[in-house]
Amino acid sequence: MADPMLAEAWTLSDSVALRPEPFGALAYHFGNRKLTFLKKQQLVDVVNALGESETVADALTRAGIPAAQWPAYVKALRGLAASDMILERNPS
Repeated sequence: MADPMLAEAWTLSDSVALRPEPFGALAYHFGNRKLTFLKKQQLVDVVNALGESETVADALTRAGIPAAQWPAYVKALRGLAASDMILERNPS
């Protein structure tokens, strides 16, 4: 069964800055002062695609993530959501 998050619209929080790093990126939340390591460039690509995509599934597709790997990326996105790095939004 597909994860419901795949059909939801999410975006990077306005309070978060991404700093590119050789391993991917550092995400810093200026509101809650949390620092998160995005350890894969592909995850950075997904996070950057969220705001331009209607759904998480669209962002994963746009970032070139194979469908077989989507569960791992959804798990990572849920972790980012738990720390308010990404926020659910109304679809455009």
